[in-house]
Amino acid sequence: METKAHIEEHHVGYTTYILVWLALIVLTGITVWVSYLHFGVFNIVVALLIASIKASLVALYFMHLKFEDKTTWIFVLYPIVLLALLIGLTAVDVFFRTAP
Repeated sequence: METKAHIEEHHVGYTTYILVWLALIVLTGITVWVSYLHFGVFNIVVALLIASIKASLVALYFMHLKFEDKTTWIFVLYPIVLLALLIGLTAVDVFFRTAP
């Protein structure tokens, strides 16, 4: 059972939530604007970068991960590292294939 000394409450004001929401709206607008630009092979990279920033904002503020302990961060970052490894190894396989 936890005592009062171990319970930490983090209150985030409405201003922070409104600023994060506005940032998400702006990033959505940037996503739409960037979709009309041509970056060649980097179109997907730019789209995923913007989506990653938006997902990070949601996870940090709306899911309150900003205030979690290190153990929780391990469980959050482990699947992200595995996903990056999977995407990286797939990219290596696709980009370095030889023609039949």
